[in-house]
Amino acid sequence: MSEHHVKRLVLMRHAKAAWPLDVADHERPLAKRGHAEAPLAGKWLMDHAIVPDFILCSSALRTRQTCTWVCQQLGDKAPTPKLEDQLYAASSSRMLSVINHVPETVRTLMVISHMPGVQDLALRLASRDSDQDAYMEMASAYPTSAFTVLEHTGEWALLDGQDARVTKFVVPR
Repeated sequence: MSEHHVKRLVLMRHAKAAWPLDVADHERPLAKRGHAEAPLAGKWLMDHAIVPDFILCSSALRTRQTCTWVCQQLGDKAPTPKLEDQLYAASSSRMLSVINHVPETVRTLMVISHMPGVQDLALRLASRDSDQDAYMEMASAYPTSAFTVLEHTGEWALLDGQDARVTKFVVPR
């Protein structure tokens, strides 16, 4: 298919979070390192012309803060993120279910969520023609702020398994 029909999916793990006492997991904020590294993800996306036109973000505080930093780097090209409760502590299957409901008009989708769901979903979707170096890096470790860029030519509703090509695995530092 032509480049025009290629859709991109960016699966990002939130930036480094703090562990303050007496704070519920959902309300954990970013750590100082997270605030420093999250903008680097947005800068990388801009530098490589991978600008999402739709962002789904877990409703947890650390993912919302990560998303804010990414969007700040995207500037006026940043879409308004959609907070999604179902992405909090989600399994890869639940994350995929949310993605399957994205409108077909979306060309580049970014999902900001949590481990292990983010890594599990990237591994599940990775096709055999994926970039092998990126795949191996992603499979061995998925640190905070890391993201995988996948491409596919099908419908969001039909995305299921081994049908998206991993093109990049990025750990912005």
